[in-house]
Formats: sequence, C-alpha cells, structure tokens
Amino acid sequence: MMRKVVLSTAFALCQLVSAAQAQSAAMNQGQMDRLDRDRNGAVDRSEYQAFMTMAFAGLDKNKDGSLRSDEVAQALNAQQFAATDQNGDGKLTQSEFLNRVMSDFKAADRSGDGSLQ
Repeated sequence: MMRKVVLSTAFALCQLVSAAQAQSAAMNQGQMDRLDRDRNGAVDRSEYQAFMTMAFAGLDKNKDGSLRSDEVAQALNAQQFAATDQNGDGKLTQSEFLNRVMSDFKAADRSGDGSLQ
C-alpha cells in the first residue's frame, strides 16, 4: 500500500513537471519503469531522491527556490502541504520537500534494503 502511495506521488509529480512526457500507463509498473534508471527492477533511494530533486525544480515555476501551495495543488492537498511545511511559513523549501518524500520512501521500504520493488 505504502509503495503504491510513494509511486503515486512520484507519478503525480511527473505529470506536473512534464505533462508531455507523463505516462498514462498503469500506476505501478509504468511508474517503476520511469524511476528505475539503472533498469535493475527496483527503485532505490538515490534514484527516487534524484527524481524528486528534479521534480522540485520543475514544480518551482517562479524559480524562487521554494514551492507555494498553488505550485503543487495537483499533487498535494492542503493538509499534505501543511504537514510538509515544517516551519509553517507557507512555502516548501527543497529540504522540506525532500524530507517528506524521502520519509515516505523509507516507510514504503518494508524490507529496509533501500529500494522498492
């Protein structure tokens, strides 16, 4: 279930960052293939973090180094945004964003091997 949430978040961000390249394939395997850069059949921590770093840059429409709720409204609801905004300033820094998505990745990695399969 958590793996599906992590991959769904990645897919939603993928659509926001690059709608022209977004896959319309089924949620699980299509997302996995897109994130699995070394094609070993698993998405490891470094692949996920690299993707999410690029996603952050793509979502930062005004290039101010932070994300406002309107920039991520299609991927995060107000409650998710507030939970990710650790200092409550109404914007997400790259650090706050990565802390959240990597925490989600860790929770989804039930085997603790640093990858999702």
